[in-house]
Amino acid sequence: VQLVESGGGLVQPGGSLRLSCALSGSIFSMYDMGWYRQAPGSQAPGKQRELVAVITSGDTMNYADSVKGRFTISRDNAKNTAYLQMGSLKSEDTAVYYCSAELGYSHYWGQGTQVTVSS
Repeated sequence: VQLVESGGGLVQPGGSLRLSCALSGSIFSMYDMGWYRQAPGSQAPGKQRELVAVITSGDTMNYADSVKGRFTISRDNAKNTAYLQMGSLKSEDTAVYYCSAELGYSHYWGQGTQVTVSS
C-alpha cells in the first residue's frame, strides 16, 4: 500500500488549503482514512503525532477539538483519494501533515506534507 499526499504549502492566517491523499496498491474503500500532524519541535523519539481527523470506511467522521468547525475530512472512493479541507488556518496549525490508512492491524503512512501558516 502506498499513500501519496499533496496540497501542502505556505498560507496566511485565516486562509485555506486542501490536502489530498491518494492510495494505491489495495482497495481504498475498505480503509479508515486519517490525517495526523506533527508540529515543529515535536519530532523527538516517543512523541506521538496528533490525530486531526478520521473518516471510516462507513463515512463516520471524527475531529480533534482544535480543528472542529474549521477542517473537513472527506473521501472519494472512485478516485482512491481522501481529502482534508482546512479553513480559518492559524499559526498553531503549522505542522507536517501525514495521511494514514488503517484496516484491522495494518496501518500505513504517507511521507508527509508541510503546512506553514504565517504572514
